[in-house]
This record gives sequence, C-alpha cells and structure tokens, in this order.
Amino acid sequence: MSSSKEFNWDNFGTKGFGEGYSKEQRAQMEAMYAGTLNEITEKEVIKGVVVGVNDKDVIINIGFKSDGLVPLSEFRDVASIKPGDEVEVFIEEQENALGQLILSRKKAKIVRAWQDIESALENDSVIEGLVKRRTKGGLIVDIYGVEAFLPGSQIDVKPIRDFDIYVGKKMEVKVVKINHTNDNVVVSHKVLIEKDLEKQKAEILNNLEKGQVLEGVIKNMTNFGVFIDLGGVDGLLHITDISWGRINHPEEVLQLDQKVQIVVLDFDDDKKRISLGMKQLTSHPWDSLAANLEVGSRVQGKIVNVADYGAFLELAPGVEGLIHVSEMSWSQHLRNPADFVKVGDEIEAVVLTLDKDDRKMSLGIKQLTEDPWTKGDMSTKYAVGTKHKGVVRNLTNFGLFLELEEGIDGLVHVSDLSWTKKIKHPSEFVKVGDELEVAVLELDVDNRRLALGHKQLEENPWDTFETVFPVGSVHKCTVNSKNDKGAVLELPYGLEGFATVKNLEKEDGT
Repeated sequence: MSSSKEFNWDNFGTKGFGEGYSKEQRAQMEAMYAGTLNEITEKEVIKGVVVGVNDKDVIINIGFKSDGLVPLSEFRDVASIKPGDEVEVFIEEQENALGQLILSRKKAKIVRAWQDIESALENDSVIEGLVKRRTKGGLIVDIYGVEAFLPGSQIDVKPIRDFDIYVGKKMEVKVVKINHTNDNVVVSHKVLIEKDLEKQKAEILNNLEKGQVLEGVIKNMTNFGVFIDLGGVDGLLHITDISWGRINHPEEVLQLDQKVQIVVLDFDDDKKRISLGMKQLTSHPWDSLAANLEVGSRVQGKIVNVADYGAFLELAPGVEGLIHVSEMSWSQHLRNPADFVKVGDEIEAVVLTLDKDDRKMSLGIKQLTEDPWTKGDMSTKYAVGTKHKGVVRNLTNFGLFLELEEGIDGLVHVSDLSWTKKIKHPSEFVKVGDELEVAVLELDVDNRRLALGHKQLEENPWDTFETVFPVGSVHKCTVNSKNDKGAVLELPYGLEGFATVKNLEKEDGT
C-alpha cells in the first residue's frame, strides 16, 4: 500500500460492541433502530409470525426488540405449526425476570372470542356453535371457544322432551345476553326459528279456508284432544274428530311429534282459534256397511261403553249399536247392564232396528236364545199341579213375583202363602232373594200369566181341624198380639184364632 502516511490500526480497534461511536452517533443509531420496532402494550392481542418451533415452545416475532415464546401445548388444535404461519397472541409481559417477552395464544383466543361475542350481540348476527353437553335446564354450546348457556325454552318453538339428541351437533344461535360479572353468555336458537315462523304464519293465515287439508306436527296432548303446529300456527284437533271410532284418550292412536294430515273444520274471525279434523279425511264407516245388513241380521262386535240403561256395541270403528238392558235377558226384572257385559267383551248380537240415514241401530242379545214362553214344552213343564222352586224377585201388597227360570215369572197371591196364618203383607213371610217352593195353580201361555201357590204344597188342614177343635173344646194357646178389639191367639198345629175383649180374662180375674 503506497501512501505518504502509514495506516494506524490502533485508532480503528475497539474493546467492546458500540464503543467506536460517539455519544451523538450512538443515540442516532438507537433512534434509527427503535423506529423499526413496534410499540407494544401489555394485556392486548396482536398478530405475530412464527419464526421457529422446538419441542416445548413456538417462537413468535411480533416486531418487538425480542421474540416471544408460546408453549407448544397451546397449538394442540392446529394440525401443524411451522415458520411463516401468522397467529394472534396475547401479550402477558414485555419482559419477565429473564428478560423474555411472554405471549399466550390461549388468552388471545379468549379475548378475541369475547370481542366476537360482544360484536354478535351488538350486530344481532348469527353464530354457529357446537353443542358440548346437556346441563340442568338446557344445553352448553361452544361459541368461539367460550361455553354459552342455551336454555331449554330457547332451543325450539315447540317443547323439547329429549335434550340429548342435540349433543355433539352444530347449531346456529344468537347471543341474547352477556353477564360480564360472571362471564356468562346466554344464547337462543328459538329466535331464529321464530323469524322464519312469522313469515310462514302470515302465509298460512292469509290462505286459511274451511276444507283446506294441511300437514302439521302434534305439539301437545290432553284428554280432550291434541294441539297441532301447522307451521307457527296452532290448531285444536278435538278427540271426537280424531277417529270415527270411540277413543278414551288421543294417545291410543296418536303420539307426540307425529306428522299428521288434517283438514280445517272452522276458525274464528281473527283466525286465533282453528278447529281441525282427521276423521273427516276418510268416508263415514256407515256408508261402507254391508248391503245385506238388515233387521234380524246377526252381528259381531266389541262393547265400548256400558251405561245404566244399556251398552254400546262397536261393529266397526264409528259404527255402534245400543243394546238396551231390556234386550239383554228374557227376564222381566231389569238388572244392571254390567251384570251381563263389560267394556272390551267381544259378543254377538241381533239387529232389532236399523236406520242408515240417521246412522242408528238397536241390538239385542236375548234374541240369540229362544223365548222361554214359546218353547214347545212350556204347557207340560208348567202344567197345573206341577211343583217348582223359584227366587223371590219382587214384593207387592197383594203378593210376590217368583222367577222360576230366566224369563218365566209367576205370581203368588198373599192368600196363597199359608193355610193357617193370616198374612197381611208378603214381607211377613219372605224377603227378596229367598228361594220358595210352589205349585202351579193356573197357566195362560198366550197372555204369559202363571199363578202359583205355596200353601197348596200341603193338604188343606181345615178338614182335620173340624174334629180337633169342635165348639166347646178347651186348648192351651199363646197370645201373639193384642189390641183394643181383642187378641190373636196361636193354637196347636200353628192355627191362629181371635178372641174378643169380652172373652179375655187376666190372671187376676178381671
């Protein structure tokens, strides 16, 4: 190197980094360097770029004087994290004890989630969330990583009976309330449905007319009918309009959430009360009755109702006939229909009257057996003098009615109960339900009359009494009763006699 002046290395050498600058040069250089760095604030969310990944941490450059570290565990939800990826982080500390910049992706997600949730509330926007689990009174929905509460009443417009079917599924919701005190978020799915329903409701009500056939979903059940959701509009399907047949509760033929076809029967002027029908979609069963059904036909059916006056037999759903209690037995003594049939019995009956126009018929079951009065052996079986046993069915002032067999009754006059005792009322001798032996005194088949006697089972004792009790004979007897006129005395052999007052004497001789 040719120079008139030799180069001095001592003047160039330095002992430490930056020592070769003057104070003014150093201040200038620091100012230039600081201008390339971001001004950052703790506890804020900022975007950064991944510059390195090791076993434990992800190194992120946020344009600060030093890079920050985020634990690798906070990136579990990311398939792979690599240098160059852009991520949002939360600044925990600008410098910890070791002089490191501490960042958190987890907290950044939470802060960003709350910002998004508040924005959704302000803008009334729709968010997609994931139903995580069921809780008391509703569901827990994950929105942006925050657990929000979806009350059971806000899931749908119709009552929800099984919350579990929503768990693990995505659902669109709206934020309806934020409680910052306990970081509680309440969301609703129902409000989204209601908006759609309002349009449907208006459309349905505008086009509603009688006779219109619609499809609906059973929303609620009561013992008097079911409420059907027609798409935001509710209508009542009364129990009597569900089926042509008789049912005791809608649940016998329908179930909740079932889709059904119904017809509009009626509605009020405001269209607030809508009456619906289901049976009207099918023809009346009376119209499809067999053409050969007539009076005298035998029919098969099931007892669907038992009343005091008779029972109703269902031949087919919607086709019923009344069996009056008087047509249940040939007996003249009406009994309770429940003695003959009960609900659910499947029996045979005979058609007595039939009116297809008014859709009415009366039936009988006694007609399945022969009328006992018309049997061929009647005149010999109950010939005069024959003896029989029967049950006392009724008492009157003049006698009692005795049932010898079902449908065959006879009268025992009060005077035919005893040869010896004077009976004023049959209740002195028997009571209803007692069994009594009798002899036939008279038979009139044409008029269905049978005269019976009880005392005729024995010989008339009066022929013998003439010799036992001649005038002037003395007998020991018992006083049965006494009145102002005299006394009734019981003589031997059960015979009764009457002594007037003037023929009576007390023990003291008076």
